[in-house]
Amino acid sequence: MTQTTSELNRRSLIAGFLALVAATTVSRRLEAASSKTRLILLGTGGGPRPRKVSSGCAQVVVVNGMAYVIDCGDGVARQLVLADVPLTALRSIFITHHHSDHNADYGNLMLLAWASGLNRRVDTYGPPPLARMTRQFFEMNSSDIDTRIADEGRPQLLPLIHAHEIRSGGVVMQDENVKVTAAVVNHPPVTPALGYRFDTADRSIVISGDTTPVKALIDLARNADVLVHEALFAPGVKQMVARVPNATTLEQSILSHHTTVQDAGRVAREANVKMLVLSHLVPAEYPEITREQWIAAARTNFDGEIVVGQDLLEI
Repeated sequence: MTQTTSELNRRSLIAGFLALVAATTVSRRLEAASSKTRLILLGTGGGPRPRKVSSGCAQVVVVNGMAYVIDCGDGVARQLVLADVPLTALRSIFITHHHSDHNADYGNLMLLAWASGLNRRVDTYGPPPLARMTRQFFEMNSSDIDTRIADEGRPQLLPLIHAHEIRSGGVVMQDENVKVTAAVVNHPPVTPALGYRFDTADRSIVISGDTTPVKALIDLARNADVLVHEALFAPGVKQMVARVPNATTLEQSILSHHTTVQDAGRVAREANVKMLVLSHLVPAEYPEITREQWIAAARTNFDGEIVVGQDLLEI
């Protein structure tokens, strides 16, 4: 049957309208996906020694395409790349405390993001002496920085980085994407040590940092959607330290200023969080300690959702 010109025009108009509706729907879905708050565990192992099975402690909260990195353990820049988070998306860095498994790549992350094309302001937050550490890192790398500015036409790096030292709890930063609140936690002899809460339009996420169970963290995490809490499996600690000459001292140190997985569950329960994510795992590389054992230990005190952290897991 031969179609008239008017029928063809009508069909074309309907097809065009349906295509526009479909394109708009896809666009809205993509926009919604990009605006959703993402939490990615970049490194989940506890302790400074590099391991095959997990990277140094680090997380990233991504909101509207902007990256807010919490802690900068060994390999954080590469982990961001593996997580498909552009280094140029770096907006802020938050350091919980100055132990090397949490800050070893603090300077490297800024330097490598800049070398990857970062050309706007980055604010960093953490306990003293963060400002001095920042200056000294750039002094140490001034030859490379100056050469790249002159030879590659890169912008000045130092004016882009603004370090803020935190000594007490309270709101430390708020922008169009997130409000960040800190609490002083208990991690002697490293003081102050901090936990952070990130409140966005759709989620609340708390990062414990390293700490014993402490009321300040419970208050910080009250009714949060996600609590990422450090955890140690006490029976495995003795086996872990047995290989080093300072085993007795190291074991006492670990047990005195960290949180057992059972107590991490108790903190989650008392804070009334929806999900507990176990991270900064100690020991971090013993296959005989199974995922089920971690969960069962936390379950003794918490009946909500429990996740055992692993590198590059998105929550």
